[in-house]
Amino acid sequence: MRVIDSQGARAGVQLAHAGRKGSTFRPGAGNGAVPEASGGWRPVAPSALAFSDIYPTPAELTVEQIDALQGAFAVAAERAFAAGFRVIEIHAAHGYLIHEFLSPFSNRRIDAYGGSFDNRTRFARECVAAVRRALPERCPLFVRISATDWVEGGWDIDQSVELARQLLALGVDVIDCSSGGNVEKAEIPVGPGYQTPFAERIRREANIATAAVGMITAPAQADQIIRNDQADLVLLARQMLRDPYWPLHAAQELGQVAPWPRQYLRAAPSGTPERAPASAHGDRVTQPVGA
Repeated sequence: MRVIDSQGARAGVQLAHAGRKGSTFRPGAGNGAVPEASGGWRPVAPSALAFSDIYPTPAELTVEQIDALQGAFAVAAERAFAAGFRVIEIHAAHGYLIHEFLSPFSNRRIDAYGGSFDNRTRFARECVAAVRRALPERCPLFVRISATDWVEGGWDIDQSVELARQLLALGVDVIDCSSGGNVEKAEIPVGPGYQTPFAERIRREANIATAAVGMITAPAQADQIIRNDQADLVLLARQMLRDPYWPLHAAQELGQVAPWPRQYLRAAPSGTPERAPASAHGDRVTQPVGA
Protein backbone atom coordinates (compact mmCIF):
# COMPACT_ATOMS: atom_id res chain seq x y z
CA MET A 1 0.00 0.00 0.00
CA ARG A 2 2.88 2.40 0.70
CA VAL A 3 4.11 1.99 -2.86
CA ILE A 4 0.64 2.67 -4.28
CA ASP A 5 0.16 5.72 -2.06
CA SER A 6 3.61 7.07 -2.95
CA GLN A 7 2.60 7.22 -6.61
CA GLY A 8 -0.42 9.42 -5.96
CA ALA A 9 -2.89 6.55 -6.23
CA ARG A 10 -5.30 4.89 -3.82
CA ALA A 11 -6.09 1.18 -3.57
CA GLY A 12 -9.72 0.11 -3.59
CA VAL A 13 -11.34 -3.26 -3.04
CA GLN A 14 -14.62 -4.82 -4.13
CA LEU A 15 -16.57 -6.88 -1.60
CA ALA A 16 -18.77 -9.58 -3.07
CA HIS A 17 -20.63 -12.79 -2.35
CA ALA A 18 -21.20 -15.11 -5.31
CA GLY A 19 -24.54 -16.46 -4.08
CA ARG A 20 -25.92 -19.12 -6.42
CA LYS A 21 -22.96 -18.59 -8.77
CA GLY A 22 -20.61 -20.03 -6.14
CA SER A 23 -18.97 -23.45 -6.42
CA THR A 24 -18.40 -23.03 -10.16
CA PHE A 25 -15.23 -23.29 -12.21
CA ARG A 26 -13.13 -20.19 -12.73
CA PRO A 27 -12.96 -18.91 -16.32
CA GLY A 28 -10.80 -21.14 -18.47
CA ALA A 29 -10.88 -24.06 -16.03
CA GLY A 30 -14.26 -25.54 -16.92
CA ASN A 31 -17.97 -24.79 -17.02
CA GLY A 32 -20.73 -25.04 -14.48
CA ALA A 33 -20.66 -26.63 -11.04
CA VAL A 34 -17.49 -27.94 -9.42
CA PRO A 35 -18.11 -31.54 -8.25
CA GLU A 36 -18.00 -32.13 -4.51
CA ALA A 37 -15.12 -34.57 -5.02
CA SER A 38 -13.13 -31.69 -6.54
CA GLY A 39 -13.86 -29.24 -3.71
CA GLY A 40 -17.34 -28.08 -4.69
CA TRP A 41 -19.99 -27.13 -2.16
CA ARG A 42 -23.66 -26.18 -2.09
CA PRO A 43 -23.96 -22.40 -2.46
CA VAL A 44 -26.63 -20.24 -0.84
CA ALA A 45 -29.10 -17.78 -2.35
CA PRO A 46 -32.38 -16.00 -1.63
CA SER A 47 -34.28 -18.92 -3.16
CA ALA A 48 -33.39 -22.47 -4.20
CA LEU A 49 -33.19 -21.58 -7.89
CA ALA A 50 -30.16 -22.47 -10.02
CA PHE A 51 -28.73 -19.93 -12.46
CA SER A 52 -28.75 -22.54 -15.23
CA ASP A 53 -28.95 -26.27 -15.83
CA ILE A 54 -25.21 -26.71 -15.29
CA TYR A 55 -24.98 -24.53 -12.18
CA PRO A 56 -25.56 -25.90 -8.67
CA THR A 57 -28.95 -25.55 -7.03
CA PRO A 58 -28.45 -23.32 -3.98
CA ALA A 59 -29.88 -23.67 -0.50
CA GLU A 60 -32.35 -20.95 0.47
CA LEU A 61 -30.91 -18.66 3.12
CA THR A 62 -32.53 -18.47 6.54
CA VAL A 63 -33.13 -15.10 8.16
CA GLU A 64 -30.40 -15.92 10.67
CA GLN A 65 -27.95 -16.57 7.82
CA ILE A 66 -28.97 -13.32 6.15
CA ASP A 67 -28.19 -11.43 9.38
CA ALA A 68 -24.81 -13.15 9.58
CA LEU A 69 -23.97 -12.23 5.98
CA GLN A 70 -24.64 -8.56 6.67
CA GLY A 71 -22.20 -8.75 9.55
CA ALA A 72 -19.67 -10.49 7.32
CA PHE A 73 -19.81 -7.64 4.79
CA ALA A 74 -19.20 -5.14 7.60
CA VAL A 75 -16.26 -7.10 9.01
CA ALA A 76 -14.76 -7.41 5.52
CA ALA A 77 -14.98 -3.63 5.10
CA GLU A 78 -13.26 -3.07 8.45
CA ARG A 79 -10.45 -5.43 7.49
CA ALA A 80 -10.07 -3.82 4.07
CA PHE A 81 -9.73 -0.35 5.52
CA ALA A 82 -7.29 -1.58 8.17
CA ALA A 83 -5.21 -3.15 5.39
CA GLY A 84 -4.92 0.21 3.63
CA PHE A 85 -7.71 0.16 1.06
CA ARG A 86 -9.22 3.64 0.79
CA VAL A 87 -12.18 2.98 -1.50
CA ILE A 88 -14.68 0.23 -0.76
CA GLU A 89 -17.16 -1.06 -3.34
CA ILE A 90 -20.04 -3.42 -2.58
CA HIS A 91 -20.76 -5.69 -5.55
CA ALA A 92 -24.53 -5.87 -5.99
CA ALA A 93 -24.53 -6.71 -9.71
CA HIS A 94 -24.04 -9.48 -12.27
CA GLY A 95 -26.24 -12.12 -10.71
CA TYR A 96 -24.27 -12.40 -7.47
CA LEU A 97 -25.92 -12.60 -4.06
CA ILE A 98 -27.18 -9.04 -3.56
CA HIS A 99 -28.45 -8.82 -7.14
CA GLU A 100 -30.20 -12.16 -6.61
CA PHE A 101 -32.21 -10.57 -3.81
CA LEU A 102 -33.10 -7.57 -6.00
CA SER A 103 -34.44 -9.49 -8.99
CA PRO A 104 -37.80 -11.31 -8.94
CA PHE A 105 -36.25 -13.86 -11.32
CA SER A 106 -33.99 -15.15 -8.53
CA ASN A 107 -35.92 -14.10 -5.43
CA ARG A 108 -39.17 -15.98 -4.79
CA ARG A 109 -39.22 -15.47 -1.03
CA ILE A 110 -42.47 -14.74 0.78
CA ASP A 111 -40.95 -13.22 3.93
CA ALA A 112 -39.53 -9.73 4.63
CA TYR A 113 -36.79 -10.26 2.02
CA GLY A 114 -38.97 -11.10 -0.98
CA GLY A 115 -41.96 -9.97 -2.98
CA SER A 116 -42.32 -6.18 -2.95
CA PHE A 117 -39.65 -3.71 -4.04
CA ASP A 118 -39.01 -2.71 -0.41
CA ASN A 119 -38.56 -6.33 0.59
CA ARG A 120 -36.34 -7.31 -2.34
CA THR A 121 -34.07 -4.32 -1.69
CA ARG A 122 -33.94 -4.87 2.07
CA PHE A 123 -30.81 -7.05 2.04
CA ALA A 124 -28.95 -4.55 -0.16
CA ARG A 125 -29.93 -1.65 2.09
CA GLU A 126 -29.02 -3.49 5.27
CA CYS A 127 -25.64 -4.58 3.90
CA VAL A 128 -24.85 -1.04 2.80
CA ALA A 129 -25.88 0.40 6.17
CA ALA A 130 -23.72 -2.14 8.00
CA VAL A 131 -20.69 -1.42 5.82
CA ARG A 132 -21.13 2.34 6.08
CA ARG A 133 -21.20 2.11 9.89
CA ALA A 134 -18.02 0.04 9.82
CA LEU A 135 -16.05 2.59 7.79
CA PRO A 136 -14.69 6.03 8.65
CA GLU A 137 -16.85 8.82 7.26
CA ARG A 138 -14.01 9.94 4.95
CA CYS A 139 -13.82 6.56 3.17
CA PRO A 140 -15.75 6.59 -0.14
CA LEU A 141 -18.32 3.83 -0.51
CA PHE A 142 -19.31 2.66 -4.01
CA VAL A 143 -22.07 0.21 -4.89
CA ARG A 144 -22.00 -1.65 -8.21
CA ILE A 145 -25.43 -2.54 -9.54
CA SER A 146 -26.85 -4.14 -12.63
CA ALA A 147 -29.23 -1.39 -13.73
CA THR A 148 -31.37 -3.93 -15.59
CA ASP A 149 -31.74 -7.67 -16.09
CA TRP A 150 -32.45 -6.95 -19.80
CA VAL A 151 -35.58 -9.11 -19.50
CA GLU A 152 -39.12 -7.81 -19.10
CA GLY A 153 -40.50 -8.40 -15.64
CA GLY A 154 -37.11 -8.43 -13.96
CA TRP A 155 -34.99 -5.83 -12.22
CA ASP A 156 -34.98 -2.65 -14.32
CA ILE A 157 -33.74 0.94 -14.56
CA ASP A 158 -36.80 2.41 -12.81
CA GLN A 159 -36.13 0.26 -9.75
CA SER A 160 -32.42 1.07 -9.98
CA VAL A 161 -33.13 4.81 -9.80
CA GLU A 162 -35.25 4.35 -6.69
CA LEU A 163 -32.67 2.08 -5.06
CA ALA A 164 -29.97 4.67 -5.81
CA ARG A 165 -32.02 7.34 -4.01
CA GLN A 166 -32.25 5.12 -0.96
CA LEU A 167 -28.56 4.23 -1.03
CA LEU A 168 -27.62 7.92 -1.19
CA ALA A 169 -29.53 8.45 2.05
CA LEU A 170 -27.54 5.58 3.60
CA GLY A 171 -24.20 7.21 2.82
CA VAL A 172 -23.26 5.71 -0.55
CA ASP A 173 -21.07 8.04 -2.60
CA VAL A 174 -21.08 6.49 -6.08
CA ILE A 175 -23.31 4.08 -8.00
CA ASP A 176 -21.25 1.98 -10.41
CA CYS A 177 -23.69 1.31 -13.25
CA SER A 178 -23.34 -2.04 -15.01
CA SER A 179 -26.09 -4.42 -16.18
CA GLY A 180 -27.15 -8.03 -16.73
CA GLY A 181 -25.71 -11.25 -15.34
CA ASN A 182 -28.73 -12.67 -13.53
CA VAL A 183 -30.61 -14.27 -16.43
CA GLU A 184 -28.79 -16.90 -18.47
CA LYS A 185 -30.16 -16.08 -21.92
CA ALA A 186 -30.84 -12.35 -21.69
CA GLU A 187 -30.41 -10.49 -24.98
CA ILE A 188 -27.99 -7.67 -24.21
CA PRO A 189 -27.29 -5.03 -26.92
CA VAL A 190 -23.56 -4.87 -26.29
CA GLY A 191 -21.78 -2.03 -28.03
CA PRO A 192 -19.57 1.00 -27.29
CA GLY A 193 -20.92 2.84 -24.27
CA TYR A 194 -24.12 0.77 -24.16
CA GLN A 195 -24.47 1.10 -20.37
CA THR A 196 -23.68 4.81 -20.14
CA PRO A 197 -27.36 5.87 -20.38
CA PHE A 198 -27.99 4.06 -17.10
CA ALA A 199 -25.29 6.10 -15.35
CA GLU A 200 -26.70 9.29 -16.86
CA ARG A 201 -30.27 8.63 -15.77
CA ILE A 202 -29.38 7.52 -12.24
CA ARG A 203 -27.12 10.56 -11.82
CA ARG A 204 -29.85 12.93 -12.98
CA GLU A 205 -32.85 11.41 -11.22
CA ALA A 206 -31.29 10.14 -7.98
CA ASN A 207 -28.87 13.07 -7.57
CA ILE A 208 -25.97 10.76 -6.79
CA ALA A 209 -22.57 10.49 -8.42
CA THR A 210 -22.30 7.64 -10.91
CA ALA A 211 -19.62 5.67 -12.72
CA ALA A 212 -19.96 4.57 -16.34
CA VAL A 213 -18.58 1.19 -17.42
CA GLY A 214 -18.67 -1.20 -20.34
CA MET A 215 -17.09 -1.01 -23.80
CA ILE A 216 -15.44 2.33 -23.06
CA THR A 217 -12.10 2.05 -24.83
CA ALA A 218 -11.13 5.37 -26.45
CA PRO A 219 -9.91 8.48 -24.58
CA ALA A 220 -12.25 10.76 -26.55
CA GLN A 221 -15.17 8.48 -25.67
CA ALA A 222 -14.39 8.62 -21.95
CA ASP A 223 -13.80 12.37 -22.12
CA GLN A 224 -17.17 12.95 -23.79
CA ILE A 225 -19.01 10.99 -21.08
CA ILE A 226 -17.59 13.30 -18.40
CA ARG A 227 -17.94 16.52 -20.41
CA ASN A 228 -21.58 15.76 -21.21
CA ASP A 229 -22.41 15.08 -17.54
CA GLN A 230 -23.41 11.50 -18.27
CA ALA A 231 -21.33 10.23 -15.35
CA ASP A 232 -18.82 11.48 -12.79
CA LEU A 233 -16.32 8.67 -13.29
CA VAL A 234 -15.33 6.32 -16.07
CA LEU A 235 -14.16 2.94 -14.81
CA LEU A 236 -11.97 0.75 -17.00
CA ALA A 237 -11.22 -2.96 -16.67
CA ARG A 238 -10.52 -4.90 -19.87
CA GLN A 239 -9.03 -1.89 -21.62
CA MET A 240 -6.58 -1.49 -18.74
CA LEU A 241 -5.65 -5.15 -19.08
CA ARG A 242 -4.97 -4.58 -22.78
CA ASP A 243 -3.03 -1.37 -22.11
CA PRO A 244 -1.89 -0.78 -18.52
CA TYR A 245 -0.62 2.67 -19.54
CA TRP A 246 -4.00 3.75 -20.91
CA PRO A 247 -4.31 6.79 -18.59
CA LEU A 248 -0.96 8.18 -19.71
CA HIS A 249 -1.76 7.58 -23.37
CA ALA A 250 -5.21 9.13 -22.88
CA ALA A 251 -3.75 12.24 -21.25
CA GLN A 252 -1.33 12.67 -24.15
CA GLU A 253 -4.09 12.22 -26.75
CA LEU A 254 -6.36 14.71 -24.99
CA GLY A 255 -3.59 17.28 -24.58
CA GLN A 256 -3.40 17.04 -20.80
CA VAL A 257 -0.23 17.14 -18.73
CA ALA A 258 -0.01 13.87 -16.82
CA PRO A 259 2.78 13.49 -14.25
CA TRP A 260 4.66 10.21 -14.53
CA PRO A 261 6.04 8.00 -11.73
CA ARG A 262 9.70 8.74 -11.11
CA GLN A 263 10.85 5.29 -12.23
CA TYR A 264 9.21 5.82 -15.67
CA LEU A 265 10.58 9.28 -16.43
CA ARG A 266 13.34 7.99 -18.70
CA ALA A 267 10.66 6.80 -21.12
CA ALA A 268 8.47 9.91 -20.85
CA PRO A 269 8.28 12.71 -23.43
CA SER A 270 10.61 15.63 -22.78
CA GLY A 271 9.32 18.00 -20.13
CA THR A 272 6.97 15.50 -18.47
CA PRO A 273 6.60 16.40 -14.77
CA GLU A 274 7.24 13.94 -11.99
CA ARG A 275 4.29 12.76 -9.94
CA ALA A 276 4.18 14.51 -6.58
CA PRO A 277 4.06 12.51 -3.34
CA ALA A 278 0.57 11.65 -2.17
CA SER A 279 -1.14 13.07 0.90
CA ALA A 280 -1.95 10.77 3.77
CA HIS A 281 -5.65 10.38 3.05
CA GLY A 282 -8.03 10.88 0.15
CA ASP A 283 -11.24 12.87 0.44
CA ARG A 284 -14.61 11.20 0.39
CA VAL A 285 -16.83 11.91 -2.62
CA THR A 286 -19.84 13.89 -1.38
CA GLN A 287 -21.46 15.45 -4.45
CA PRO A 288 -21.64 14.77 -8.17
CA VAL A 289 -19.31 16.91 -10.25
CA GLY A 290 -21.08 20.14 -11.12
CA ALA A 291 -23.84 19.62 -8.55
